[in-house]
Amino acid sequence: MIDMHSHIIPTIDDGSRSVQETFNMINEAKNVGFTDIIMTSHFLLDHYEPTTDELILWKKNLQEMLDNKNIDITLHSGMEIYISNMLENLIKDKRVLTLNDSKYMLIELPLATKVNYLDYVLYYLQAISIKPIIAHPERYKYVQENPELVEEYIEKGALMQCNYGSMLDLYGRNAKKTLKTLLKRQQVHFLGSDCHREKSIYLKIPESIKKIKKMVGDTYFYKISTENPKKVLNNQEW
Repeated sequence: MIDMHSHIIPTIDDGSRSVQETFNMINEAKNVGFTDIIMTSHFLLDHYEPTTDELILWKKNLQEMLDNKNIDITLHSGMEIYISNMLENLIKDKRVLTLNDSKYMLIELPLATKVNYLDYVLYYLQAISIKPIIAHPERYKYVQENPELVEEYIEKGALMQCNYGSMLDLYGRNAKKTLKTLLKRQQVHFLGSDCHREKSIYLKIPESIKKIKKMVGDTYFYKISTENPKKVLNNQEW
């Protein structure tokens, strides 16, 4: 399995608080079946603004430490980029990262309020050959109230990454209900842990997998947990 969404780089955002916690989280991920983790630290203007060089260096150093310890898991650079009307400039200034230096970019939307310029952002990204992936749509209030929005986003070229934890009520009943709806409609393209702490979601992943497989079967689960993420890592066409 490939984790499409994580916050395991220490002291960069609201995720891991230390190098030791990072290694604990990585070991937890490995123990439940992950072979790869894309490290998607937050990029949010005026709050979290890590540099691309900083994140790439963290990836390089952490991977070297894992290799030296014979921990068989592969790390990849990325960001969870909070949508902004400045995104065009951020990309031109090379301040944001795609996932594993691919054409795929993970975008976070506001939890409670629709963005009136989302259509422009989706259009702009694709105009410059970047494929947008919307992070955890099941958590957004307006999607919970109207899941049909996801079909609109997909028709406009976006892909959907949902969280394992949503299946376990970690974000509330509405998120769980919405995730189930999206899974039934096969409108989920990727799964991610969105892990911020040790001794948290990674330990609960097996329970989530069991529930998801019971709903959609092994084949679709493999597609959204492994097959589709491989396409991102390999920068393949969608």
